[in-house]
Amino acid sequence: MEENIKQTVASLKRNFAYMWFAALLIVILGETGGFNLTGAYADNVRVVYFTETVVILLTACCVPAALKFFAWMKSKKVDASVSTEAALNQYMIWSTMRLLLLTIPVVAGVIGYYLMQSTSCILCACIALTASLFCVPSEKQVRKDLMIDE
Repeated sequence: MEENIKQTVASLKRNFAYMWFAALLIVILGETGGFNLTGAYADNVRVVYFTETVVILLTACCVPAALKFFAWMKSKKVDASVSTEAALNQYMIWSTMRLLLLTIPVVAGVIGYYLMQSTSCILCACIALTASLFCVPSEKQVRKDLMIDE
């Protein structure tokens, strides 16, 4: 059981690092010229407005959903009646879904920033990245969430 908890926490930390790495990779590509479309749509007001609106709405929906929906799903879907291994698997699935929910506005915001040079998009990406800091997995938190005694 201890090994399963440690593997789950390691896997969750890996997923968390992948999310940050994806954002960092897009930023590196944008800043080094590997992203050839930098500012390509900056002069098209309609595209900028539409993209900013979509990124803002994505952030406004995904961040609260990732933070609140996970708590609700944890209490409803991760049953105390199932075995520890099954509970860890369910916890892993919902934690990954939470990170994916936060990855959507991050990637959309960073790409929107480089395509439109829109500070609103990068602000939304920073909001989602900041919210992801509340999702950093730890063994203590997994034990607390699943009510597993040491």
